[in-house]
Amino acid sequence: MSLTLSQVTDLLQNHGQNQYGMEAVSQLEHALQCADLAEKAGETPETIVAALLHDLGHMLVAQGQGQQEIDTSKDDLHQYMALPFLRNLFTDAVLEPIRMHVDAKRYLCLIDPGYWGNLSIASKHSLEQQGGLFTEEQADAFMHQPYAAEAVRLRRYDDLAKTPLKVVPSVSHFEFYLKQVSV
Repeated sequence: MSLTLSQVTDLLQNHGQNQYGMEAVSQLEHALQCADLAEKAGETPETIVAALLHDLGHMLVAQGQGQQEIDTSKDDLHQYMALPFLRNLFTDAVLEPIRMHVDAKRYLCLIDPGYWGNLSIASKHSLEQQGGLFTEEQADAFMHQPYAAEAVRLRRYDDLAKTPLKVVPSVSHFEFYLKQVSV
């Protein structure tokens, strides 16, 4: 089942109030902070939308299972869960960074010696569930995929988007980008 843009924004606003795993922000706060960081960095509209929607799969999984919160006891494969729902709305320039943002964390842990130390406890926990560090071969294959660089930048915004009570624009601010890049 494909979602409409209206359903996407409703999902963010209505299911985004739940806590974002073991982090000190809600899912919506995290999404908005991530998109705000991408926008301030001068990213393309597609990457800003990917930043906004990168964890939509968590909300879809929780909603489908009637849960209020993300189950952190196992990997929910959220990076893949939203793709079928968004495929008719957006191009690969939005979808691929979403799909690859978990692997970008695995990549960054390998290539950036200080990256692991800066991850939140929750991100370290989920990394282990998601397969741990990439090997050199996996990292090379990852970076040869289209949109890998965007996924790595998205990942860095993702890691920084966990500040409690940070003032950022609302979902309505980002609706312009959603409409601009929808197909």
